[in-house]
Amino acid sequence: MSQELSFKGHTVIITGAGGGLGKTYSLFYASRGANVLVSDVSSVAAQKVVDEITKAGGKAVANTNNVVTDGAAIAKAALDAFGGVTILINNAGILRDKGIRNMTDQEFDAVQAVHLRGAYSVTKAVWPIFRKQKFGRIINTSSAAGLYGNFGQTNYSAAKMGLVAFTKTLAREGAKYGIHATAIAPIAASPMTETVMPPELLAQVKPEFVAPLVLAVTHPDGPNANGKVYEVGAGYVTEIRWERSKGAILKPDASFTPSAVKAKWEQINDFTNADHPGGLEDFDPQTILETAVKIQSNEQASPEVRFDGKTVIITGAGQGLGRAYALMFSRLGANVVVNDVSEKGAHAVVDEITKAGGKAAAAVTSAEDGEGIVKVALEKFGGVHILIANAGILRDKSFTSMTDQEWDSVMAVHLKGTYKCVKAVWPIFLKQKYGRIVTTASQVGIYGNFGQANYSTAKAAILGFTRALSFEGRKYNILANTIAPSAGTAMTATVWPQEMVDAFKPDYIAPIVGYLVSEANEETSGKLYEIMGGWAAQTRWQRAGGYGFPVNKPLTPEAIISKWDGITNFDDGRATHPTTMAEAFEQMAENFSNKAADSPYADSEDSELVAKAKELTHEPQYYNYTEKDVILYNLSIGATEKDLKWVFENSEDFEALPTFGVIPQFETSYTIPLDWLPNYNPAKLLHGEQYLEIKAPIPLSGELVNEGRIMEVLDKGKAAAVTSVTETKDKATGKVIFQNTSTVFIRGSGGFGGKRSGKDRGAATAANTPPKRKPDVVVEEKTQTTQAALYRLNADRNPLHILPEFAAIAGFDKPILHGLCSMGIAGKHVVQHFGQFKDIKVRFAGVVFPGETLVTEMWKEGEKVIFTTKVKERNITVLAAAAATLVNQGGAVKSKL
Repeated sequence: MSQELSFKGHTVIITGAGGGLGKTYSLFYASRGANVLVSDVSSVAAQKVVDEITKAGGKAVANTNNVVTDGAAIAKAALDAFGGVTILINNAGILRDKGIRNMTDQEFDAVQAVHLRGAYSVTKAVWPIFRKQKFGRIINTSSAAGLYGNFGQTNYSAAKMGLVAFTKTLAREGAKYGIHATAIAPIAASPMTETVMPPELLAQVKPEFVAPLVLAVTHPDGPNANGKVYEVGAGYVTEIRWERSKGAILKPDASFTPSAVKAKWEQINDFTNADHPGGLEDFDPQTILETAVKIQSNEQASPEVRFDGKTVIITGAGQGLGRAYALMFSRLGANVVVNDVSEKGAHAVVDEITKAGGKAAAAVTSAEDGEGIVKVALEKFGGVHILIANAGILRDKSFTSMTDQEWDSVMAVHLKGTYKCVKAVWPIFLKQKYGRIVTTASQVGIYGNFGQANYSTAKAAILGFTRALSFEGRKYNILANTIAPSAGTAMTATVWPQEMVDAFKPDYIAPIVGYLVSEANEETSGKLYEIMGGWAAQTRWQRAGGYGFPVNKPLTPEAIISKWDGITNFDDGRATHPTTMAEAFEQMAENFSNKAADSPYADSEDSELVAKAKELTHEPQYYNYTEKDVILYNLSIGATEKDLKWVFENSEDFEALPTFGVIPQFETSYTIPLDWLPNYNPAKLLHGEQYLEIKAPIPLSGELVNEGRIMEVLDKGKAAAVTSVTETKDKATGKVIFQNTSTVFIRGSGGFGGKRSGKDRGAATAANTPPKRKPDVVVEEKTQTTQAALYRLNADRNPLHILPEFAAIAGFDKPILHGLCSMGIAGKHVVQHFGQFKDIKVRFAGVVFPGETLVTEMWKEGEKVIFTTKVKERNITVLAAAAATLVNQGGAVKSKL
């Protein structure tokens, strides 16, 4: 867009606007002509933002009403000050991070109140205004923790996922009135994220990279983002949508058992030719049922899935789905705790089970009384192994007509009830290192639905809660999954036609639940399954490839709109499926180095792909260290208590071993993005060569600045060779201390064109062929079994070097030693026998296992020491084409304070 978007005549309410994202939104909207209501519980913070806006010539007023209880007062304040309101940004939030075991009810409730109840309260207040004027824009603030779950944030994940479904329902109800609702999952520095993010990360995720998207989608001429969800941060913007497997259809008869589900499990989770539903309308239940009835009886997996000796708690089990679950589990040998608020319903199910020879007990109480329910299980059966959180109510009403009580009651039964039951069983599950949990969402919670803002929000919140729970439980063998069932029940009978109620029996849901909570399920956790009429499918997020904007220039709404097709394109082969916050953040973090700049390493032979990659630069990264870090490094490459000049800071000759120069730059060179390569797979990356040049005396403490970028890229046909360069400077003086070049090989990423052979860069690319004579010096050094565990404390925390399971994934029997550690040990051998050197180059030719013996063979050729390092026990070469250039006599590089 060439014309700048103006918000003149618009009034924006921004909650949580006293700092962070809210403040940035306020300043940005005001700079584009909007009137801004700066809402924050801190009057001082709100007024500071207002003063900044008015000083710049804008219009703003402060407001300190509580979003949870005073939504109407916030809307009134905007009307009183500016005569109207057109845009609402629900941004207020708090963190109360705690593992589920230690979380208090107050910590759970407070987060739901501010995020969910607060967004509901203020939106409810502006809704009639928006309807009357037939225009309104609403932004709800979700989070990656809500989309994917996060350890220690079950409360926050629940609230943030709930806001996604709240958004989708508002979008449906508001569309015909010109009201659009959009959800964003931002990563940005704020007073809230400062409590959980390190400073170096906060510097990369400025709120100024989030605000332009918000302005773009809330402008009347902006792109249609109604009901959509976007992830945004660090200059990267992308859309995310639901993706559903084709699933499997099973015959709804007596052969439809958990064992039959086990036999079909792979098909249920197969995303080949997946669907991308946008709502309940993108579903044909009648055809599914017709197909299910016609197929043959279901194949049964062996051994049979049973629950002998297990105790299962089922909430809302007096009828419908809960009753079907209870009867099935009893038939398969479980002890069943039938929870329901209806005494008649609960006891009727218990009687039905006991008459059939099963074991059951009633827990007549609300699902919010989790401790009371668990008490029954312990008293009657001595334990509990499975929780099915099923209890629910409906209070359907259009958002215009919905009362606070109708909102609150649905949240209490569905979300708080699920939380309370999980909270009650969790310590038992932890102690016995076993537990299975299934929580109940709904298709309405996935896609939103007209007239069900409360229900859809609660059901989505349960999904976010469960995903976070799955991370906390996994190492204790506690698996937690969520189902979105559609079945004929007393609850759905109020909104479904009778023929659907009759056709879709709860019995057709129970077997899926049975498999998920069985011992046969050893892996599946944190997943979402849609289930109906014998059909089951997994539903997950799909993320568009998105677009990364340069991080060294201001981002604008106009730039966002100009790249909208890239931001929202799911069909260009770049779509991904993140399942964790780490996976989701990876692509965002790769944009840290996206800078609009010319490359000093440009080469006319480079392909366009490579030329663009060379233009990308990193933000400078800082490395602070003390004498302690120098000693740690020296020890990690084999220095001992006898080497006082390397391990005792008060030694007259105390110094850093020269290969310390690879440490400050590691984080920079390691994070240079390579996903622009075709068919890039980080699992196929090999560290090929490392060259270190020591350009000045090595300070023994201080702050260094690292600047890295891509130097050379070669197309090797079936592989790519990428060389990056990192310059390390003294922050105080600007003097270059080290320069590292690192070459990596990426198998399967060739064929992009351009250069096939690299330039001669002197010592950095020398072949260093050993002379055909006996080595001048041979040194043997047995590494310690703890060597990798110690060395990783310097910089490289890759689990490959500490966790056997990660090593196994890479094809090794056990964790391997860092290549740079082997380089450091060999470099130490050179120093011990020939003195200091000013550069060193190695090629990594093999792996070393901690505890093996390294043999360094060295030949002195003029000022250069050529060396080869081998593993004695296996007689393999691990460092080849290696050499160090010695410092000229009288000009030795000495470490200094």
